[in-house]
Amino acid sequence: MTEPAARRSLDAAVVPASLDAIFDLLAGWWDEVGEVTPMTRFGFETAVIEIAGNIVEHSRGESDERRFTLDLFADAQRLVATFRDDGDPPLLDLASVRMADADEESGRGLALANAGVDDVDFRRDGDRNVWTLETRRE
Repeated sequence: MTEPAARRSLDAAVVPASLDAIFDLLAGWWDEVGEVTPMTRFGFETAVIEIAGNIVEHSRGESDERRFTLDLFADAQRLVATFRDDGDPPLLDLASVRMADADEESGRGLALANAGVDDVDFRRDGDRNVWTLETRRE
Protein backbone atom coordinates (compact mmCIF):
# COMPACT_ATOMS: atom_id res chain seq x y z
CA MET A 1 0.00 0.00 0.00
CA THR A 2 1.29 3.48 -0.89
CA GLU A 3 1.82 5.97 1.91
CA PRO A 4 -0.45 9.03 1.64
CA ALA A 5 1.16 12.37 0.91
CA ALA A 6 2.06 14.48 3.93
CA ARG A 7 1.37 18.21 3.57
CA ARG A 8 1.77 21.16 5.88
CA SER A 9 1.67 24.91 5.21
CA LEU A 10 2.54 28.11 7.00
CA ASP A 11 1.75 31.74 6.18
CA ALA A 12 3.81 34.10 8.32
CA ALA A 13 5.34 37.54 8.62
CA VAL A 14 8.93 37.95 7.49
CA VAL A 15 10.32 38.35 11.01
CA PRO A 16 12.87 36.34 13.02
CA ALA A 17 10.15 34.92 15.32
CA SER A 18 8.70 33.09 12.31
CA LEU A 19 11.72 30.76 12.34
CA ASP A 20 10.29 29.17 15.51
CA ALA A 21 7.01 28.58 13.68
CA ILE A 22 8.95 26.81 10.92
CA PHE A 23 10.63 24.51 13.45
CA ASP A 24 7.20 23.70 14.91
CA LEU A 25 5.75 23.07 11.45
CA LEU A 26 8.60 20.71 10.57
CA ALA A 27 8.26 18.83 13.86
CA GLY A 28 4.61 18.04 13.21
CA TRP A 29 5.22 17.25 9.55
CA TRP A 30 7.92 14.66 10.26
CA ASP A 31 5.35 12.68 12.26
CA GLU A 32 3.33 12.31 9.03
CA VAL A 33 6.20 11.80 6.59
CA GLY A 34 7.20 8.33 7.67
CA GLU A 35 10.69 6.96 7.88
CA VAL A 36 13.64 8.93 6.56
CA THR A 37 17.29 8.54 7.46
CA PRO A 38 18.64 10.94 10.10
CA MET A 39 21.05 12.37 7.50
CA THR A 40 18.19 13.06 5.06
CA ARG A 41 16.15 14.73 7.78
CA PHE A 42 19.08 16.82 8.99
CA GLY A 43 19.97 17.96 5.46
CA PHE A 44 16.39 18.84 4.58
CA GLU A 45 15.78 20.75 7.82
CA THR A 46 19.06 22.61 7.43
CA ALA A 47 18.16 23.67 3.90
CA VAL A 48 14.68 24.82 4.97
CA ILE A 49 16.00 26.86 7.89
CA GLU A 50 18.82 28.39 5.85
CA ILE A 51 16.47 29.57 3.09
CA ALA A 52 14.02 30.87 5.72
CA GLY A 53 16.87 32.71 7.42
CA ASN A 54 17.86 34.31 4.13
CA ILE A 55 14.29 35.40 3.48
CA VAL A 56 14.07 36.96 6.94
CA GLU A 57 17.47 38.63 6.65
CA HIS A 58 17.35 39.88 3.08
CA SER A 59 13.76 40.40 1.97
CA ARG A 60 12.34 42.71 4.61
CA GLY A 61 13.04 45.97 2.82
CA GLU A 62 11.43 49.04 4.31
CA SER A 63 8.16 47.35 5.18
CA ASP A 64 7.64 45.11 8.18
CA GLU A 65 4.46 43.85 6.53
CA ARG A 66 6.16 41.42 4.19
CA ARG A 67 4.93 37.82 4.25
CA PHE A 68 6.06 34.41 3.17
CA THR A 69 4.43 31.03 2.78
CA LEU A 70 6.07 27.66 3.26
CA ASP A 71 4.50 24.53 1.80
CA LEU A 72 5.91 21.15 2.82
CA PHE A 73 5.10 18.05 0.80
CA ALA A 74 6.25 14.45 1.09
CA ASP A 75 5.32 11.31 -0.77
CA ALA A 76 7.06 7.98 -1.23
CA GLN A 77 9.61 9.45 -3.66
CA ARG A 78 10.49 12.91 -2.39
CA LEU A 79 10.45 15.66 0.21
CA VAL A 80 9.70 19.17 -1.06
CA ALA A 81 9.66 22.59 0.58
CA THR A 82 8.41 25.61 -1.36
CA PHE A 83 8.80 29.15 -0.07
CA ARG A 84 7.04 32.12 -1.62
CA ASP A 85 7.82 35.62 -0.40
CA ASP A 86 7.05 39.15 -1.48
CA GLY A 87 10.56 40.51 -1.03
CA ASP A 88 12.73 42.07 -3.67
CA PRO A 89 14.37 39.55 -5.99
CA PRO A 90 17.75 38.45 -4.65
CA LEU A 91 20.79 39.24 -6.73
CA LEU A 92 22.37 35.82 -6.95
CA ASP A 93 23.52 33.08 -9.24
CA LEU A 94 22.78 29.70 -7.67
CA ALA A 95 25.37 28.06 -9.92
CA SER A 96 28.14 30.15 -8.36
CA VAL A 97 27.21 29.59 -4.70
CA ARG A 98 30.15 28.39 -2.62
CA MET A 99 30.89 27.90 1.05
CA ALA A 100 32.22 31.09 2.61
CA ASP A 101 35.77 31.18 3.93
CA ALA A 102 36.27 30.57 7.64
CA ASP A 103 37.02 34.25 8.31
CA GLU A 104 33.82 35.47 6.63
CA GLU A 105 30.93 36.14 9.02
CA SER A 106 28.13 35.27 6.60
CA GLY A 107 27.53 33.69 3.22
CA ARG A 108 27.09 30.04 4.15
CA GLY A 109 23.29 29.75 4.01
CA LEU A 110 22.81 28.96 0.33
CA ALA A 111 25.83 26.66 0.27
CA LEU A 112 24.43 24.75 3.27
CA ALA A 113 21.02 24.57 1.59
CA ASN A 114 22.61 23.22 -1.59
CA ALA A 115 24.53 20.63 0.41
CA GLY A 116 21.45 19.55 2.40
CA VAL A 117 19.09 18.65 -0.45
CA ASP A 118 19.28 17.24 -3.97
CA ASP A 119 17.97 20.37 -5.67
CA VAL A 120 17.59 24.06 -4.84
CA ASP A 121 15.67 26.13 -7.35
CA PHE A 122 14.89 29.84 -7.38
CA ARG A 123 12.55 31.63 -9.72
CA ARG A 124 10.57 34.83 -9.81
CA ASP A 125 6.80 34.44 -10.28
CA GLY A 126 5.25 37.86 -10.83
CA ASP A 127 6.14 39.87 -7.73
CA ARG A 128 7.02 36.78 -5.64
CA ASN A 129 10.27 34.95 -5.01
CA VAL A 130 9.80 31.17 -5.19
CA TRP A 131 12.34 28.84 -3.62
CA THR A 132 11.90 25.09 -4.08
CA LEU A 133 13.98 22.55 -2.15
CA GLU A 134 13.74 18.89 -3.05
CA THR A 135 15.27 15.70 -1.70
CA ARG A 136 14.68 12.30 -3.21
CA ARG A 137 13.84 9.69 -0.59
CA GLU A 138 16.11 6.69 -0.30
